[in-house]
Amino acid sequence: MSLLSLKPEPVVGIDISSTAIKLVELTRAGKDSYQVENYAIEPLADKIIEDKAINAAKEDAADIVGQAVARVVGRTKPKTQQAAVAVSGPGVITKIITMDMGMSERDILEALQTDTGYLQLPEEEDFKIDFEVLGPNEKESETRIDVLVAAARANTVDTLVSAMELGGLKTKVVDIEKYALENAFLLIAENDPDINAQDETIALVEVGATTTTMNILGNLQIIFTREELFGGRSLTEEIQHRYGLSYEEANVAKRESTLPEDYESDVLDPFRVEMAQQISRMVQYYYSMEVSSKYGNLSHVLIAGGCASIPGIVEQVSNKVGGHVSIANPFSLLNMSISSKVNKDALMIDAPALMTAFGLALRTFDTHY
Repeated sequence: MSLLSLKPEPVVGIDISSTAIKLVELTRAGKDSYQVENYAIEPLADKIIEDKAINAAKEDAADIVGQAVARVVGRTKPKTQQAAVAVSGPGVITKIITMDMGMSERDILEALQTDTGYLQLPEEEDFKIDFEVLGPNEKESETRIDVLVAAARANTVDTLVSAMELGGLKTKVVDIEKYALENAFLLIAENDPDINAQDETIALVEVGATTTTMNILGNLQIIFTREELFGGRSLTEEIQHRYGLSYEEANVAKRESTLPEDYESDVLDPFRVEMAQQISRMVQYYYSMEVSSKYGNLSHVLIAGGCASIPGIVEQVSNKVGGHVSIANPFSLLNMSISSKVNKDALMIDAPALMTAFGLALRTFDTHY
């Protein structure tokens, strides 16, 4: 199992977020085309996932996740039992380091595992480490190479793998969430006819349950990332308190639009305004950084995450940040077809929340190793 690499074997993308298990299965529909074979979302109870990992403080958390995975697998019956999953949060470290040119892969891995100076990992904890050689270092191209290193706490990975096994899946790939999202982001940027990915600078803003992350794409690579504590959990909690529901009931009511008439004016409107302000502040932060002088103004802002499906959010954000604002939807691309067994209308609604699962499912294909 690898944190970064994959042999060319089919996998299903499994995204374990703080609110749900999300599954996406893709197949090749042509040389540069894809087909959505399956997708599903299974809600998770509150506090099962904490700090973007299965909550070690809850004794049965891994079992609950495994049972949810089993329900998703049972509903979709994917063609493969191999999964690509992602880790993130404080237990994950990624870093680009320089090393001597000419080292073998075994030498590099041994150096990373024995010399804590490269990553400065806590000695009292076990980490799983992987790497990818990026190429010659820009300043010392003849003697040094750049190496992307990923490290994740061993117990975080092991618990995740165990939960997958309980759900009937074998973990083939443990990816880093940021890179899975980057794969999906790149595919959208390269295949959306409204985006000139080679020449434009684009923002992907993912509004999750507790955090909002902005990734800026320039020259077909992530050149800036910003994360803030803001997300859909605050909307769910407001629904919970105002209407006397459990957290799980509030999540379902929000998703299925079964709330009282005053919900939109008294609860949803203020959240929309707050979300637009948060995104505007993050965009302005990018413009205040030196990197913006090199890559220039944003031509597009794509919104992802569960909150991207909130009606009217595109207009609200556009009024704040200007430019071209749209919802990130990899399933609406011209090179994407959808199996007849998939509910297309439901998929289009859920699409912004499936970006990570989609990026993980892309690990099946050679061009997205």
